[in-house]
Amino acid sequence: MNHLKTSHGDPILFEEADEVIELKRKKKQNLEKSLKKKTKAATEIQAWWRGTLVRRTLLHAALRAWIIQRWWRQTLVNLLQKKRREALVTYANTVRAVVKIQSLVRMWRIHWRYCQVLNAIRIIQCHWECQNCYTCALLRGHCVVTATHLQFHIEIINP
Repeated sequence: MNHLKTSHGDPILFEEADEVIELKRKKKQNLEKSLKKKTKAATEIQAWWRGTLVRRTLLHAALRAWIIQRWWRQTLVNLLQKKRREALVTYANTVRAVVKIQSLVRMWRIHWRYCQVLNAIRIIQCHWECQNCYTCALLRGHCVVTATHLQFHIEIINP
């Protein structure tokens, strides 16, 4: 065996030096393994945190999109209700105008028939007065005016 002497004069065997080197190498390997484990753990923690941040960001984006979609749907519903209301008001105004025109036309037709009856009565009265028979007979008339026709009855009664 080879012997070395230290600064104190103690002999060191090569076998012991090999063991020391081996121990240092194992210690270094253990440190590297520990460092790899710590690095792997740190990497996993960072990946987890980044995933959490991404999921949170996606959740916020989805919530914002949902809020915008809800607002847009409500806006469309309000627009549809407004259009329906306007259509209903337009329809009601149209119906009201039609009814008014129908009423005016019916009133004009009745008035026209009434004027016809009055003219007929005046003509009959005029002819009656020209006959000079005031004491001979009495004139009695009856008139019925409907929406579709005119009924006129005149009776001459001799007393």
